[in-house]
Amino acid sequence: MGELASRAQLRMSFVRWALFTVPLLIFLGFLSGRVAGSSTGNRWFDSLLQPAAMPPGWVFGAAWAVLYGLMGLALAIILNARGARLRGTAIALFSVQFLANLVWSPLFFAAHHVLAAFALILFMLALAIATTVVFGRIRTAAAWLMVPYLAWLCFAAILNWQVHVLNPQAEMLVPDQPRTQIEL
Repeated sequence: MGELASRAQLRMSFVRWALFTVPLLIFLGFLSGRVAGSSTGNRWFDSLLQPAAMPPGWVFGAAWAVLYGLMGLALAIILNARGARLRGTAIALFSVQFLANLVWSPLFFAAHHVLAAFALILFMLALAIATTVVFGRIRTAAAWLMVPYLAWLCFAAILNWQVHVLNPQAEMLVPDQPRTQIEL
């Protein structure tokens, strides 16, 4: 019994971290999207020409819920890796890329800055790749949990770019305000 903690204690420590990180990331992601108005019914977004590869709106909500859950598990693995040499670096990289992720929806959907959002998503992708590499040096499972997020970021970057190409003046677009007119 020369160990500081048993396998069961370490497993429970991971479970506690996961019970904190998974709901937190899902909630923050949902909040960012909600504040930005990225749900269906965003008149500005609905008035844009959409790329052919644009999935239905519900796919984004489902995909992001799963991706935030996987990222939360990856983060929990790293938080649970006490004493790991690159743990602090991994947590810092994850935090910065996640913050950038939370800023993207308001930048795109609320501020209507399509090209700036594209630059941000490229920055996010670079940070997410760096995060995944550092996660992999600590725990391989944490890195693998980040791979679907990297793939989705690539897809989202392509969609973001295509929206820009199809709508070069998207920042200037002001959709008609809904009106209620009663004629007698």
